[in-house]
Parts: sequence; structure tokens; C-alpha cells
Amino acid sequence: MKIINAAVAMGAATGLFFAGAAQAADYPTKTIEVVTHAGAGGGTDVTTRMMMLRARRALQQNMVVVNKRGGGGAAAMDYYLTVPADGYSILAFTIGHAATVALGKTRMTLDDIRPIARGTDDPQILMVRCGAYDSARAFVDRQKRSAIIYGTTHLGGIDDVSAFMFTKRGQMKTPKIVPFDGGGELATQLIAGAVDVAVLNLVEAASQIEAGDICPVVVLADERMSALPDVPTAKEMGIDVSFSTVRGFVVHRDTPDEVAAVIEEGLMKSMNHQIYQGYLVSVGLDSTSVAGSDVWGKQLTTMVTDMEAALKELGFIQ
Repeated sequence: MKIINAAVAMGAATGLFFAGAAQAADYPTKTIEVVTHAGAGGGTDVTTRMMMLRARRALQQNMVVVNKRGGGGAAAMDYYLTVPADGYSILAFTIGHAATVALGKTRMTLDDIRPIARGTDDPQILMVRCGAYDSARAFVDRQKRSAIIYGTTHLGGIDDVSAFMFTKRGQMKTPKIVPFDGGGELATQLIAGAVDVAVLNLVEAASQIEAGDICPVVVLADERMSALPDVPTAKEMGIDVSFSTVRGFVVHRDTPDEVAAVIEEGLMKSMNHQIYQGYLVSVGLDSTSVAGSDVWGKQLTTMVTDMEAALKELGFIQ
């Protein structure tokens, strides 16, 4: 009897294996959802939709955006934990999600997800009114004497963490942080003199930079931006700070390897297409933003680890 039961169990397991293999081979056979935390028109929403323009063709299946707003990405992440690990739901994951994970405001951890592809890597930039400082060094030296006012578009997120960590690790005075509703308003208020520095991405102040009203002074990245070749990085100045508005895509950890491979191939093909590449250029980025699961996976881990360390150093995490 035991031999018969063992044979039955082995047969059942074999059947499940081949069923799973067949499912992976057929994937995708229905609409794929891409879950985001951003409302329509937000940066993550736009990046996701631009990716999907060609991914629908690459995967030969319809794709739709599912917006789950709230909690700095917590609502989207907690919702994502409830959907099957079958590849028919993809999660857009950003630096904001990394902060939410680090703060423990979601049930999701890095162990719950596997990387697929990165879509943008948009460094935080410290911007000032043109003519306010002769150089990046003068900008730093000024803050070693007395604190100045930084404008951000968030509190408890990447913008103010960037400002605090830059001044802290650069042994500058702790800045006063003033939040604004969006990058456009912040850029306007910087020109008006309401703040001394604005923490922005390149696209948020592109028109004012072109007009000569706002000047990028320090890029918080490992390497200089191709669009701003004359602007030094914080690391070049001996300040170990690197923060980017990163947007990428992940799936459940338990998604079959074959399915994850199909998704990665489709998303990479779509984001290396000239349509998506044109979008990157339009927001001041380039082809280096797009990366596969290996690069994206390492950055995911570093992103959450660095964000947790920064939040602890600043007292947000006890």
C-alpha cells in the first residue's frame, strides 16, 4: 500500500511539474497588470505607461495599470502580496518604496520580490539660483559657516533624506527644510528666493535651467550626468552621498523562473526601443537608466540598505 501511495504521490508531483512547465511555456495568455502607487500623470505612472507602449507588443498581450495609492507605496506593496505569483501582476518599485520598506510601514520585504528590470535612474540634484555661488566648493563652504534653507517636495522621503545626508556627511550645518507640493512650485519658489537650495530631478527644472534662472550645483550620484557634464558629484567632493529617483519593476519571489525570464526579456526589449529611449532623453536621462535583473537586483538591495542606514542616522528609525 505504501509503495502504491508513493507512486501516486510521485505521479502527482510529476504532473504538477509538467503543468507548471506548460504554463510557463504558454505565458502570457491573458492581460498583465502593472501595479503602481502613483496617480495618473505622476512620474512612476508615466514611466510605467511608456514602458508598456512596446511591452504589449514584445509580450504579445494586453497590459493595464492598476493604481493603488497611499502610504508612500505601502498600499501598492500590501496589495501586491495578495495577488498570485504567476507573472500576471508586475509591481513598479521606486526609491519611495525602499523608504517605506526600511521604515517597516508595509508587510513587504525584499525577500518577497525578485527584480525584473530598471526603467529610470534619475539622480537627485541640488539646485540654486544662478549667480548665488561661484562654485560647488563655495556652496559647501557657505554651509559650514551657517545653515541655509532647502526646499523639497516631500518630508520623510528621498528629498529631505538627500538634503540631510549631504549636509551631515559634508560636516555642514543642519539645514532648515521647507516642503512644497511639487517640483514646479519648488522651482518657482527657488527663483523667488523663498529657499536657498532646491532638491530636484533634472526634468523638474529643465525650463528654468535653460532660461538661466536655476543652476544645478551638485549631483548626488556616483558619476556625473551626461546632461550636466560640468556639474560635480558629491562623491567627487569627498561627500559620500548618492541618491536617485529610481523606478523599476519586480515580481513575486515565487514567480516561475521561465515566466520571470519572459517578462524581463519583454520589458528590456520595450525599454531599449527608440520610443522609450526618446522618453528618457526628454526627461534628461539616457540609455544607462535601463538595466536588467542583475544590475537592478543589486541596486534594490543597496537602495533599501542605504535608505535604512540614512533614516537611522537621521533619527527616523530608532
